[in-house]
Amino acid sequence: MDPQRPKIPAEAVDLYTQFIHGDVSRRDFLSGVKRFAAVGLTATAIVEALMPDYARGQQVSREDERIRASYETLPSPDGNGYIRGYLVRPFSADSRTETPGQLPGVTVIHENRGLNPHTEDVARRFALANFMAFAPDALTTVGGYPGDDYQGGQLFNTIDRDKMTADFVAAARWLKARPDCNGRIAATGFCFGGGMSNTLAVLLGDELAAAAPFYGGAAAAADVSKIRAAMLIHHGALDTRLVAAYPEYEAAMQASGVTFEGHIYPDSVHGFFNDATPERYNQATAEEAWTRTIAWFNRYTRDTA
Repeated sequence: MDPQRPKIPAEAVDLYTQFIHGDVSRRDFLSGVKRFAAVGLTATAIVEALMPDYARGQQVSREDERIRASYETLPSPDGNGYIRGYLVRPFSADSRTETPGQLPGVTVIHENRGLNPHTEDVARRFALANFMAFAPDALTTVGGYPGDDYQGGQLFNTIDRDKMTADFVAAARWLKARPDCNGRIAATGFCFGGGMSNTLAVLLGDELAAAAPFYGGAAAAADVSKIRAAMLIHHGALDTRLVAAYPEYEAAMQASGVTFEGHIYPDSVHGFFNDATPERYNQATAEEAWTRTIAWFNRYTRDTA
């Protein structure tokens, strides 16, 4: 965040979070922001500051010579028929070949607006950490991510949720079965994607080695006994709704003998990891959560013998 610019009111950031969750309409969001206009900031400036800036948030260029990426389409017979996603592997610039051997796989699941540039960038970050990453797009059968988060959210709401879930299951199993995968996969995601990571842990059982949901809705307590993955839970302390719900999830995992860690990060809001939305982004928290996630996935998806 620009230190010279007046700070966006926390209430405006919270209103943006409600907007992206669909709890308030775009009209109500734009109208509500006017209440928070402060000295040196107009309502328009606040809205512009809250909207994602994907170029600013990019950490790994699409043309980075250390990776090789492609878009892959795979069948999803129990879902919407097929799903497309972004597949990234590390690349050796010295040998001019993909990093040899089988790698652990990570399914990277977007927020509730489709496969936007931020999620693709996170997939590239995993490739640089020596994983193969696949980021599916839930909007595949309605034309894919449209290049605009608001429009993506509108499209997202038109898709049958059970079929969408089946699409992500198909994507995870496709990644696991690839000959260049070592057969051990993890899942991570943000907001909706965090909740879907918890859902995959339930549905995939021992097919999933680990999961690291970021500020996602918990699995139903009655389903937690089905989880076999090692779970690493990330929440921001200022994300009060999800933080209030976490103790029940924690108790259910303890009761079911699930391997897990839960972290509640101080001074962090919903979306703290998303550096494309600088008013929500908390660099210190994001870096700590990322370091923990890489260590967790290394621990549970690689051969330690």
